[in-house]
Amino acid sequence: MTLVEPRPRPRPRPQAGTRDVANPRGEPAWTELWQCLRALLQGADPTDRVTNVQPLKAKVYRLEFDARTPWSSVVVKRVEPAVAQRTRLLAQRWLPTLGMEHACPRLLGAAADRRGEVVWQIYQDLGDDTLAARPAPERVEAAAQQIAELHRRAARHGVLPDVRRFGAGLGLEYFATNVRDAIAALDALQAARIQPPTSHAGLPERLLARLRALLADVPRRAAVFERAAGPDTLLHGDLWTINVFVTGTVERPELRLVDWDRVGVGPFSYDLSTFLFRFPVEQRPGILECYREAAARGGWQLGSPEDLALLFDTAERARYANRVIWPAVALLQERAAWGFPELAEVERWFLALDGEAQRRTL
Repeated sequence: MTLVEPRPRPRPRPQAGTRDVANPRGEPAWTELWQCLRALLQGADPTDRVTNVQPLKAKVYRLEFDARTPWSSVVVKRVEPAVAQRTRLLAQRWLPTLGMEHACPRLLGAAADRRGEVVWQIYQDLGDDTLAARPAPERVEAAAQQIAELHRRAARHGVLPDVRRFGAGLGLEYFATNVRDAIAALDALQAARIQPPTSHAGLPERLLARLRALLADVPRRAAVFERAAGPDTLLHGDLWTINVFVTGTVERPELRLVDWDRVGVGPFSYDLSTFLFRFPVEQRPGILECYREAAARGGWQLGSPEDLALLFDTAERARYANRVIWPAVALLQERAAWGFPELAEVERWFLALDGEAQRRTL
Protein backbone atom coordinates (compact mmCIF):
# COMPACT_ATOMS: atom_id res chain seq x y z
CA MET A 1 0.00 0.00 0.00
CA THR A 2 1.03 3.61 -0.47
CA LEU A 3 3.31 4.57 2.37
CA VAL A 4 2.07 8.12 2.84
CA GLU A 5 0.78 9.28 6.17
CA PRO A 6 -2.68 10.88 6.34
CA ARG A 7 -2.84 14.59 5.71
CA PRO A 8 -3.01 16.46 9.03
CA ARG A 9 -6.13 18.18 10.22
CA PRO A 10 -5.97 21.96 10.68
CA ARG A 11 -3.46 22.89 13.33
CA PRO A 12 -4.98 23.62 16.75
CA ARG A 13 -4.16 26.80 18.55
CA PRO A 14 -0.94 26.59 20.58
CA GLN A 15 -1.54 25.47 24.10
CA ALA A 16 -0.32 27.22 27.18
CA GLY A 17 3.29 26.52 27.97
CA THR A 18 4.87 25.13 31.06
CA ARG A 19 7.92 25.95 33.09
CA ASP A 20 8.40 22.25 33.78
CA VAL A 21 11.04 21.79 31.09
CA ALA A 22 12.05 18.29 32.15
CA ASN A 23 10.09 16.39 29.51
CA PRO A 24 6.59 17.68 30.34
CA ARG A 25 4.78 15.11 28.19
CA GLY A 26 6.98 12.05 28.54
CA GLU A 27 8.41 12.40 25.03
CA PRO A 28 10.93 9.80 23.85
CA ALA A 29 14.56 10.86 23.36
CA TRP A 30 14.06 14.08 25.34
CA THR A 31 17.39 13.44 27.05
CA GLU A 32 19.15 13.26 23.67
CA LEU A 33 17.42 16.48 22.63
CA TRP A 34 18.65 18.16 25.80
CA GLN A 35 22.21 17.00 25.06
CA CYS A 36 22.02 18.49 21.58
CA LEU A 37 20.73 21.76 23.01
CA ARG A 38 23.62 21.76 25.49
CA ALA A 39 26.05 21.59 22.57
CA LEU A 40 24.27 24.44 20.78
CA LEU A 41 24.44 26.46 24.00
CA GLN A 42 28.20 25.83 24.19
CA GLY A 43 27.97 23.62 27.24
CA ALA A 44 25.33 25.52 29.20
CA ASP A 45 22.62 23.42 30.83
CA PRO A 46 19.39 23.86 28.83
CA THR A 47 17.37 23.37 32.01
CA ASP A 48 18.87 26.63 33.27
CA ARG A 49 18.23 28.50 30.01
CA VAL A 50 14.80 27.23 28.85
CA THR A 51 12.11 29.31 30.49
CA ASN A 52 9.01 27.85 28.80
CA VAL A 53 7.92 24.81 26.78
CA GLN A 54 4.90 25.50 24.59
CA PRO A 55 3.19 22.64 22.71
CA LEU A 56 2.33 23.79 19.18
CA LYS A 57 0.84 20.51 17.95
CA ALA A 58 1.56 16.81 18.35
CA LYS A 59 5.33 16.21 18.54
CA VAL A 60 6.17 19.92 18.06
CA TYR A 61 7.16 22.39 20.79
CA ARG A 62 8.44 25.94 21.09
CA LEU A 63 11.25 26.31 23.61
CA GLU A 64 11.71 29.82 24.97
CA PHE A 65 15.08 30.89 26.40
CA ASP A 66 16.32 33.50 28.79
CA ALA A 67 18.36 36.50 27.64
CA ARG A 68 21.69 34.66 27.83
CA THR A 69 21.12 32.54 24.71
CA PRO A 70 21.63 33.40 21.00
CA TRP A 71 17.90 32.90 20.26
CA SER A 72 14.79 33.96 22.09
CA SER A 73 13.16 30.67 21.07
CA VAL A 74 13.47 27.60 18.84
CA VAL A 75 11.01 25.01 17.56
CA VAL A 76 11.74 21.34 18.18
CA LYS A 77 9.99 18.64 16.18
CA ARG A 78 9.95 14.86 16.62
CA VAL A 79 10.01 12.94 13.34
CA GLU A 80 10.81 9.52 11.95
CA PRO A 81 14.38 8.99 10.72
CA ALA A 82 13.35 8.91 7.05
CA VAL A 83 11.59 12.27 7.41
CA ALA A 84 14.59 13.69 9.25
CA GLN A 85 16.89 12.61 6.43
CA ARG A 86 14.94 14.23 3.60
CA THR A 87 14.14 17.44 5.47
CA ARG A 88 17.84 17.78 6.37
CA LEU A 89 18.76 17.31 2.71
CA LEU A 90 16.12 19.83 1.74
CA ALA A 91 17.50 22.47 4.13
CA GLN A 92 21.18 21.82 3.53
CA ARG A 93 21.35 20.70 -0.12
CA TRP A 94 18.23 20.91 -2.29
CA LEU A 95 16.97 24.41 -1.54
CA PRO A 96 20.48 25.95 -1.45
CA THR A 97 21.15 24.37 -4.85
CA LEU A 98 18.10 26.24 -6.16
CA GLY A 99 19.23 29.49 -4.53
CA MET A 100 16.20 29.35 -2.22
CA GLU A 101 17.70 28.33 1.10
CA HIS A 102 15.48 30.99 2.73
CA ALA A 103 12.36 28.97 1.79
CA CYS A 104 12.59 26.86 4.95
CA PRO A 105 13.54 27.67 8.55
CA ARG A 106 17.19 27.18 9.42
CA LEU A 107 17.96 23.72 10.80
CA LEU A 108 20.06 24.30 13.93
CA GLY A 109 20.64 20.73 15.04
CA ALA A 110 19.27 17.21 15.41
CA ALA A 111 19.34 14.45 18.00
CA ALA A 112 18.40 10.78 17.65
CA ASP A 113 17.70 8.08 20.20
CA ARG A 114 20.13 5.17 20.45
CA ARG A 115 17.80 2.75 18.64
CA GLY A 116 17.46 5.07 15.67
CA GLU A 117 13.66 5.22 15.94
CA VAL A 118 13.20 8.88 16.86
CA VAL A 119 14.85 12.10 15.69
CA TRP A 120 14.37 15.54 17.20
CA GLN A 121 15.09 18.44 14.86
CA ILE A 122 15.78 21.93 16.18
CA TYR A 123 14.63 24.77 13.93
CA GLN A 124 14.75 28.53 13.81
CA ASP A 125 11.44 29.81 15.19
CA LEU A 126 9.47 31.79 12.58
CA GLY A 127 6.76 32.76 15.05
CA ASP A 128 3.01 32.49 14.57
CA ASP A 129 2.40 34.96 11.74
CA THR A 130 1.37 32.37 9.15
CA LEU A 131 -0.69 33.10 6.08
CA ALA A 132 -3.59 31.30 7.79
CA ALA A 133 -3.35 33.69 10.74
CA ARG A 134 -3.15 36.81 8.55
CA PRO A 135 -4.39 36.18 5.00
CA ALA A 136 -4.15 39.80 3.87
CA PRO A 137 -4.55 40.04 0.06
CA GLU A 138 -1.06 41.40 -0.51
CA ARG A 139 0.45 38.55 1.52
CA VAL A 140 -1.57 35.93 -0.36
CA GLU A 141 -0.49 37.47 -3.68
CA ALA A 142 3.16 37.50 -2.62
CA ALA A 143 2.93 33.89 -1.48
CA ALA A 144 1.41 32.76 -4.80
CA GLN A 145 4.15 34.55 -6.71
CA GLN A 146 6.92 33.09 -4.58
CA ILE A 147 5.47 29.57 -4.81
CA ALA A 148 5.53 29.98 -8.60
CA GLU A 149 9.16 31.08 -8.38
CA LEU A 150 10.09 27.99 -6.35
CA HIS A 151 8.34 25.70 -8.82
CA ARG A 152 9.88 27.48 -11.81
CA ARG A 153 13.42 27.28 -10.50
CA ALA A 154 13.14 23.59 -9.65
CA ALA A 155 11.44 22.49 -12.90
CA ARG A 156 13.73 20.14 -14.87
CA HIS A 157 16.55 20.99 -12.43
CA GLY A 158 19.36 18.53 -11.86
CA VAL A 159 18.50 18.37 -8.15
CA LEU A 160 15.27 16.46 -8.84
CA PRO A 161 16.78 12.96 -9.15
CA ASP A 162 18.23 13.36 -5.67
CA VAL A 163 14.85 14.48 -4.34
CA ARG A 164 13.20 11.48 -6.02
CA ARG A 165 15.65 9.18 -4.27
CA PHE A 166 14.36 10.22 -0.85
CA GLY A 167 10.94 11.81 -1.45
CA ALA A 168 7.61 10.74 -2.88
CA GLY A 169 6.39 10.99 -6.46
CA LEU A 170 3.23 13.11 -6.46
CA GLY A 171 2.09 12.94 -10.07
CA LEU A 172 -0.53 10.87 -11.86
CA GLU A 173 0.87 7.63 -10.50
CA TYR A 174 0.28 8.93 -6.98
CA PHE A 175 -3.39 9.34 -7.88
CA ALA A 176 -3.71 5.90 -9.47
CA THR A 177 -1.78 4.10 -6.73
CA ASN A 178 -3.79 5.66 -3.91
CA VAL A 179 -7.06 4.81 -5.64
CA ARG A 180 -5.95 1.19 -6.16
CA ASP A 181 -4.74 0.87 -2.57
CA ALA A 182 -7.95 2.37 -1.20
CA ILE A 183 -10.00 -0.11 -3.27
CA ALA A 184 -7.87 -2.99 -1.99
CA ALA A 185 -8.29 -1.85 1.63
CA LEU A 186 -12.07 -1.59 1.30
CA ASP A 187 -12.29 -4.92 -0.51
CA ALA A 188 -10.38 -6.50 2.38
CA LEU A 189 -12.72 -4.82 4.84
CA GLN A 190 -15.73 -6.36 3.12
CA ALA A 191 -14.06 -9.76 2.85
CA ALA A 192 -13.46 -9.68 6.62
CA ARG A 193 -17.21 -9.04 7.08
CA ILE A 194 -16.57 -5.98 9.22
CA GLN A 195 -19.92 -4.20 9.14
CA PRO A 196 -20.37 -0.47 9.77
CA PRO A 197 -22.80 0.74 12.42
CA THR A 198 -26.30 1.66 11.29
CA SER A 199 -25.39 5.34 11.13
CA HIS A 200 -22.83 4.50 8.42
CA ALA A 201 -24.75 1.78 6.59
CA GLY A 202 -23.63 1.35 2.98
CA LEU A 203 -20.56 3.55 3.43
CA PRO A 204 -17.90 1.06 2.21
CA GLU A 205 -20.00 0.21 -0.85
CA ARG A 206 -20.46 3.88 -1.74
CA LEU A 207 -16.77 4.60 -1.39
CA LEU A 208 -15.88 1.54 -3.46
CA ALA A 209 -18.20 2.61 -6.27
CA ARG A 210 -16.67 6.08 -6.23
CA LEU A 211 -13.09 4.79 -6.23
CA ARG A 212 -13.70 2.30 -9.03
CA ALA A 213 -15.14 5.12 -11.14
CA LEU A 214 -11.99 7.14 -10.46
CA LEU A 215 -9.80 4.21 -11.48
CA ALA A 216 -11.73 3.89 -14.74
CA ASP A 217 -11.17 7.62 -15.31
CA VAL A 218 -7.36 7.38 -15.19
CA PRO A 219 -6.90 7.42 -19.02
CA ARG A 220 -8.87 10.67 -19.39
CA ARG A 221 -6.91 12.31 -16.60
CA ALA A 222 -3.64 10.99 -18.04
CA ALA A 223 -4.36 12.76 -21.33
CA VAL A 224 -4.76 16.07 -19.49
CA PHE A 225 -1.55 15.45 -17.54
CA GLU A 226 0.26 14.83 -20.82
CA ARG A 227 -0.69 18.19 -22.32
CA ALA A 228 -1.02 20.45 -19.27
CA ALA A 229 0.87 19.18 -16.20
CA GLY A 230 4.19 20.61 -17.34
CA PRO A 231 7.57 19.46 -16.12
CA ASP A 232 8.13 17.85 -12.76
CA THR A 233 9.31 20.18 -10.04
CA LEU A 234 10.15 20.24 -6.33
CA LEU A 235 6.97 20.06 -4.25
CA HIS A 236 6.41 20.99 -0.63
CA GLY A 237 3.75 18.26 -0.46
CA ASP A 238 1.54 19.84 2.22
CA LEU A 239 1.05 23.46 1.20
CA TRP A 240 -1.61 24.51 3.69
CA THR A 241 -1.64 28.19 4.63
CA ILE A 242 -0.69 27.20 8.20
CA ASN A 243 2.68 26.17 6.72
CA VAL A 244 3.26 29.41 4.76
CA PHE A 245 5.08 32.52 6.00
CA VAL A 246 5.69 35.66 3.96
CA THR A 247 8.60 37.73 5.25
CA GLY A 248 10.73 40.56 3.89
CA THR A 249 9.31 43.76 2.44
CA VAL A 250 6.51 44.57 0.02
CA GLU A 251 9.14 45.22 -2.66
CA ARG A 252 11.17 42.10 -1.84
CA PRO A 253 8.95 39.47 -0.20
CA GLU A 254 10.39 36.11 0.80
CA LEU A 255 8.55 32.82 1.03
CA ARG A 256 9.22 30.63 4.04
CA LEU A 257 7.58 27.23 4.36
CA VAL A 258 7.54 24.91 7.37
CA ASP A 259 6.63 21.22 7.71
CA TRP A 260 8.39 19.90 4.59
CA ASP A 261 7.85 16.29 5.79
CA ARG A 262 6.17 15.24 2.52
CA VAL A 263 8.61 16.96 0.16
CA GLY A 264 8.58 15.22 -3.21
CA VAL A 265 8.59 15.58 -6.98
CA GLY A 266 5.68 16.02 -9.36
CA PRO A 267 3.60 18.58 -11.26
CA PHE A 268 3.11 22.08 -9.86
CA SER A 269 -0.64 21.40 -9.65
CA TYR A 270 -0.20 19.12 -6.62
CA ASP A 271 1.09 21.99 -4.47
CA LEU A 272 -1.01 24.68 -6.06
CA SER A 273 -4.26 22.76 -5.60
CA THR A 274 -3.55 22.29 -1.89
CA PHE A 275 -2.86 26.01 -1.56
CA LEU A 276 -5.91 27.13 -3.57
CA PHE A 277 -8.32 24.81 -1.75
CA ARG A 278 -7.53 26.55 1.53
CA PHE A 279 -9.33 29.66 0.25
CA PRO A 280 -13.00 30.35 -0.49
CA VAL A 281 -14.03 29.45 -4.04
CA GLU A 282 -14.56 33.07 -5.05
CA GLN A 283 -10.95 34.00 -4.14
CA ARG A 284 -9.25 31.21 -6.05
CA PRO A 285 -9.31 32.68 -9.59
CA GLY A 286 -7.43 35.78 -8.46
CA ILE A 287 -4.83 33.74 -6.58
CA LEU A 288 -4.38 31.45 -9.58
CA GLU A 289 -3.91 34.50 -11.82
CA CYS A 290 -1.11 35.75 -9.53
CA TYR A 291 0.59 32.37 -9.84
CA ARG A 292 0.03 32.31 -13.63
CA GLU A 293 1.53 35.76 -14.13
CA ALA A 294 4.57 34.94 -12.00
CA ALA A 295 5.11 31.67 -13.90
CA ALA A 296 4.78 33.48 -17.24
CA ARG A 297 7.50 35.96 -16.27
CA GLY A 298 9.80 32.96 -16.04
CA GLY A 299 8.71 31.62 -19.42
CA TRP A 300 6.32 29.00 -18.05
CA GLN A 301 2.83 28.98 -19.58
CA LEU A 302 0.03 27.24 -17.71
CA GLY A 303 -2.76 25.29 -19.39
CA SER A 304 -6.38 26.23 -19.98
CA PRO A 305 -8.72 26.81 -17.03
CA GLU A 306 -10.48 23.53 -17.86
CA ASP A 307 -7.25 21.54 -17.86
CA LEU A 308 -6.05 23.18 -14.66
CA ALA A 309 -9.35 22.42 -12.96
CA LEU A 310 -8.95 18.72 -13.76
CA LEU A 311 -5.32 18.71 -12.61
CA PHE A 312 -6.33 20.27 -9.31
CA ASP A 313 -9.26 17.89 -8.98
CA THR A 314 -6.96 14.91 -9.56
CA ALA A 315 -4.52 16.02 -6.87
CA GLU A 316 -7.29 16.60 -4.34
CA ARG A 317 -8.99 13.27 -5.04
CA ALA A 318 -5.62 11.51 -4.76
CA ARG A 319 -5.27 12.90 -1.25
CA TYR A 320 -8.82 11.86 -0.36
CA ALA A 321 -8.18 8.34 -1.66
CA ASN A 322 -5.09 8.18 0.52
CA ARG A 323 -7.19 9.10 3.53
CA VAL A 324 -9.50 6.15 2.83
CA ILE A 325 -6.64 3.66 3.21
CA TRP A 326 -5.67 4.27 6.81
CA PRO A 327 -9.03 4.02 8.63
CA ALA A 328 -9.80 0.90 6.59
CA VAL A 329 -6.48 -0.63 7.63
CA ALA A 330 -7.11 0.35 11.26
CA LEU A 331 -10.51 -1.36 11.13
CA LEU A 332 -8.91 -4.49 9.72
CA GLN A 333 -6.07 -4.59 12.20
CA GLU A 334 -7.68 -3.44 15.44
CA ARG A 335 -11.37 -2.76 14.81
CA ALA A 336 -10.63 0.92 15.52
CA ALA A 337 -13.71 2.77 16.74
CA TRP A 338 -12.72 5.89 14.78
CA GLY A 339 -12.47 3.99 11.48
CA PHE A 340 -15.99 4.35 10.10
CA PRO A 341 -16.48 7.96 11.28
CA GLU A 342 -13.22 8.83 9.53
CA LEU A 343 -14.35 7.12 6.33
CA ALA A 344 -17.62 9.07 6.56
CA GLU A 345 -15.64 12.29 6.86
CA VAL A 346 -13.68 11.45 3.71
CA GLU A 347 -16.95 10.76 1.90
CA ARG A 348 -18.13 14.25 2.90
CA TRP A 349 -14.97 15.71 1.34
CA PHE A 350 -15.64 13.85 -1.89
CA LEU A 351 -19.23 15.10 -1.94
CA ALA A 352 -18.15 18.70 -1.34
CA LEU A 353 -15.63 18.43 -4.17
CA ASP A 354 -18.34 16.97 -6.41
CA GLY A 355 -20.48 20.01 -5.65
CA GLU A 356 -17.69 22.42 -6.59
CA ALA A 357 -17.02 20.55 -9.84
CA GLN A 358 -20.72 20.65 -10.71
CA ARG A 359 -20.96 24.39 -10.07
CA ARG A 360 -18.01 25.01 -12.44
CA THR A 361 -19.88 23.31 -15.28
CA LEU A 362 -23.10 25.33 -14.84
